[in-house]
Amino acid sequence: MVNEQMVNDKMTRTEIEEKVRDFLIEDLEIDEEKVYPEAKLKEDMGIDSLDLVDIVVLVDKSFGFKLKAEEMAGVDTFAKFCDYIEGKVKG
Repeated sequence: MVNEQMVNDKMTRTEIEEKVRDFLIEDLEIDEEKVYPEAKLKEDMGIDSLDLVDIVVLVDKSFGFKLKAEEMAGVDTFAKFCDYIEGKVKG
């Protein structure tokens, strides 16, 4: 069995963005046109605290790590969220 973390280490930025974009659109049912780099998670995409619970599960399932609230301070756009995930998987 291939270690999921090893697979994630080799992901490109584009692959990370696509994976995040896919679960935001498919699992959280966010309109596709609302998912763009500068889009604000709360204001533009409408992500609320209940959605964040789902996002924690989706990130763990998709990337193999748990989001930590204290590390998410200042992560307010799609691009910053992808930056955070990229930093964790390539750490």
